Order: sequence, then structure tokens, then C-alpha cells
Amino acid sequence: MERKNAWDKYPEGKREPILQFAEKYRKFISECKTERECTAQMERIAVQNGFLDLKKLIGSPQTLKPGDKVYAVNKGKTLAMYIIGKQPIENGMNILGAHIDSPRLDLKQNPLYEDTEMAMLDTHYYGGVKKYQWVAIPLALHGVFVKKDGTVIQVSVGDKPGDPVFGVSDLLIHLAGEQMEKKAAKVIEGENLDLLIGSIPDSEKKEENGEKIKERVKANVLHILAREYQIEEEDFLSAEIEVVPAGEARDYGFDRSMIMGYGHDDRVCAYPSFMAMLDLDAQPERTCVCLLVDKEEIGSVGATGMKSRFFENMTAEVLYAAGQYSELALRRALANSKVLSSDVSAAFDPNYASVSDKKNAAYFGRGLVFNKYTGARGKSGSNDANAEYMGHLRAVFDRNDVAFQTSELGKVDQGGGGTIAYILAEYGMEVIDSGVAVLNMHAPWEIISKVDLYEAYRGYLVFLKEA
Repeated sequence: MERKNAWDKYPEGKREPILQFAEKYRKFISECKTERECTAQMERIAVQNGFLDLKKLIGSPQTLKPGDKVYAVNKGKTLAMYIIGKQPIENGMNILGAHIDSPRLDLKQNPLYEDTEMAMLDTHYYGGVKKYQWVAIPLALHGVFVKKDGTVIQVSVGDKPGDPVFGVSDLLIHLAGEQMEKKAAKVIEGENLDLLIGSIPDSEKKEENGEKIKERVKANVLHILAREYQIEEEDFLSAEIEVVPAGEARDYGFDRSMIMGYGHDDRVCAYPSFMAMLDLDAQPERTCVCLLVDKEEIGSVGATGMKSRFFENMTAEVLYAAGQYSELALRRALANSKVLSSDVSAAFDPNYASVSDKKNAAYFGRGLVFNKYTGARGKSGSNDANAEYMGHLRAVFDRNDVAFQTSELGKVDQGGGGTIAYILAEYGMEVIDSGVAVLNMHAPWEIISKVDLYEAYRGYLVFLKEA
């Protein structure tokens, strides 16, 4: 059962909406390479579009009514947006859930050192990565330093015009005989993913207390950090600095039908989910939610991951602000909800056809992807959505001419993966994974199809309106 290519719906001359939407997305992922940056920019846009900070309503006499729009931010890394519907909230919500963290390298808490007159930063990789892909490419530093007095210093180096970049060096081919014999997982060890950040010795201070300073290159880097950012070495102890690919996302292919960029997993689903909320009608039937979370790539753990109580707590606050709160109403609201767990799927790659079942694979250009189940091998760790829910969504999408396809994550015994779907399903919600197909998933540079991105946006919008 082959699905049609979605580009056929948009003959030449009618592709402008796709290209305009894709260009806005390309700029977004070029500017927002961390979960903090995504949250901050989306919060600004949400406020411009009439969303009110839910936390400012707590304790106020204002009551939420149908059409009201509120949002909440959790520790700068998670965003929940609500548009109040006409029906009582306990009847259930239509929820778009995605994550905004991506695989990367993180700086360790004590990262800075010098070796043979080279200044280095020690890293710890985050999420599932092929470590060898992160060497010999330009890298940037994004994140925050938090001083002891609470001052937060934003850092972004490597992406602005004229910025220096950083990188992890690789072994030259002439000396790589032993390295080339290793398995791919061992070609580059995690402890060797250290960044080279400087090589000039400090010329201002060569001695201290009558003794020659041994680590003058490190000292020079610290002088630069102090001058540019008012940072001292101990401030690394309370920093969150992410190492990401340097450079903007680019159009891909002669026909410019694709985008290559960092962080498609999962911002290619988070962005259209967010935009669908902005473009939703003023008073939907059911309360609509966009939930963008952190930490999915390492198991959805922590205070900003899906396993935290943030979403449940904010939903309780919304019920209270709408004059509808009770513990039973909260439980009913959660259990009666419908969710699209908006996460990416693996696109079929003809270079690696052997890992996929062609009848049950996602393809570029065929629209939004439904994964009824993910998991590993015998569906372990999977949500496995109900057939009734899939039938309902088919009807909604077909009625609105949204291009969609179904997929599994590779052959049965090949591997697998997970999303936030199973966590939301624990409330008794109807949940299914639905997102955009990605090539090079978890690599520094991933690839998506522009028409799939646009069909995801259209699908998320009709889901909010009609599901």
C-alpha cells in the first residue's frame, strides 16, 4: 500500500506556502541550538501572539474563559501552552507533545586544562551519538554560566559572523593504521572528545610568587573569558555549556527540497507544533495544548523532562484559573485527552536499505509519519497506540487532505528507539507518535524534506481543531 508523494499536491506555482514555512523554520533552528534558546524564543513569540504567563495569574482574581491563551516555562527549558476550549477541560485536551533537546556534547564541570601548550575543554556526550561523527568539524559553544550571586551569563560563540570555532581533532590517515582496525564504536572514545580552544601563551603574566607559570595557554584563555564574559575558572562549576555544530541550516539538493541542519530531532516537530498553536482559531472546542520538553534524549528524566510533574501541575493550575479545579476533574482531563507525540521517524535511506522493511518505512515527500509503536525488538518500551485512535486520526487527516504515512523504526530485530509517548499514555490518554522523517538522525547534520515539514504543520493544526 504505497502512499502518494505530497509534492504532487503542490505543482510548480503553488509551492510558496511550503517554501515560506520552511524558510522560517530554517532560520529558527539556525538560531536556536539548545533547549534554553528554543524556549526563550518561543516564549517571546507566544507573548507577542497574546499568550499570558500562567504563573502571573496564580493568586489573581482573573478567571480563564474559552479563547484565553496562557503559557508556563519550567526552568527555562520546558514550555507548555494552553488555549482554553469551549468544552469543560475535564472532557479532555488535544495535546501536541515534542522535545526540544538534541544529541550533543556537554562540557564537564571541571573542563579546562592544558596539555603540551594547548588549551582544551573536556566533554561528556549527551544522548545517542556516533562519536566519530563529532571530530574534525567546526563546533560552537552555547549555554549559560551562573555566578555565585545568581547572575546568569549567556554564551554563544561560533555561530555569529567573525566568531572563532572550536573542534575535536582527528588522527591523520598516515598514522591511523591501528585506529582503522577498531570497531566504529571505539574509533573515537568518549573521553577523547575534547575541544581544542587555544594555543597562545599568556604574555602578561609569566611568573607568580617568583615561580614560572606552567600553564600559560590556559591562563591566556582565562584572561579572554574574564575580559569578554566576566567568567573565572570556578564558574564552570555552575555552567551549562553545550557543544553543537557551528553554522546555519542550509537548503539541500539542487531543487532545494530539503533542509540540512543541526537539531531536526526533534525541533522539526516542535516548531510546527508551536506554529499550529499560534495559528489556531480563537475558541477551539476542546482545550488545546502544546508541550515542549527537555531531556528526551537521555530518558525524559529530571525536573525538565517529561517524567517530571510539571505538565500535571500546570494543568491543575489551568483548571483552577478556569474555575473548574478538583482532583477528579484533573484526573478526568488527563485521561480523556488525545495526544500526538510529535517525534521524528527514520527516513528510508537507499544507501542503507538492508536495515528497513520497505513496506513499513517512512519516505521523504510522503508527509507526516505515524509510528503506531516504537520500542526495541519485541516492542519493548513502546506505547503501541490503539487501533481505534489510529482509525479516528485517519478520518481527520483524510477529511482535510493531509498527506501522511505509517512506519516502523527499522526491521524488527535491527534496533529501536523511544519517545515521550509512553509517559503520557500512563495517564490513560490516547497517544500515538507522529512526526517528520529524518535522514542522518542523531548525526551533527540531519536532513528533512520541506513538504513533510509543511504537512506536519497542517496535520497538527487540524488535530488541534478536530481530534
